[in-house]
Amino acid sequence: MIGTIVNALAIIAGSLIGVFFKKGIPKNYNKTVMDSLSLAVILIGLLNALKAENILLLIFSLALGSILGEFLKIEDKLEELGNYIENKLEGKFSSEDSNISKGFVNASLIYCIGAMAIMGALESGLSNNHQTLFAKSIIDGISAIAFTSSLGIGVLFSAIPVFLYQGIITVSASFVKQFLIASVITDMSAVGGLLIVAIGINILEIKRIKVGNMLPAIFIPLIFHMLKSLFFAM
Repeated sequence: MIGTIVNALAIIAGSLIGVFFKKGIPKNYNKTVMDSLSLAVILIGLLNALKAENILLLIFSLALGSILGEFLKIEDKLEELGNYIENKLEGKFSSEDSNISKGFVNASLIYCIGAMAIMGALESGLSNNHQTLFAKSIIDGISAIAFTSSLGIGVLFSAIPVFLYQGIITVSASFVKQFLIASVITDMSAVGGLLIVAIGINILEIKRIKVGNMLPAIFIPLIFHMLKSLFFAM
């Protein structure tokens, strides 16, 4: 869990620095910076998505994962948590930083969906190797400065779901070790890549996509392979 703890602390530290920078940056500069970061997010997502080895499985994963996510109402729960935090902190920040929920939800999804979040947490749990999460911590910490200066203090609180999400993966890694072959990891990363593209589209406000409700899609390739292995073993 050391890697996950460091990752969460890096997001908090980067966000605090971002709050400081936000005060001296004009609003139009923030908007332009956020648009440029959104394009970078989309590019990162596309690079991962293009690695897909099984397009049919990717489509199936997105469809089934979205249905499961809608049933669980993951996005609604994330927004409810963001709104709860926002209400608790009401009046403690300027009106420009009042949309805490938006920054919280977007940052939470960005930091949780990427391949480094999944692979780093798995490596941490399987071999006690935290190097990937340490590298992710540096990236997340730096990006948190930019995201907080544009999206606001809500980014800081994304450290909470990051800690829980990566922590759960780390703890459960030993149970799925035998199924984590290269093709499964690639397909999981590809699905995650498409979801990252959707986050970029959301931030650019091109279209509202419920990315949170698509989160289960990332784990469908793993479940598919587990079931496939089980039936072939019978």
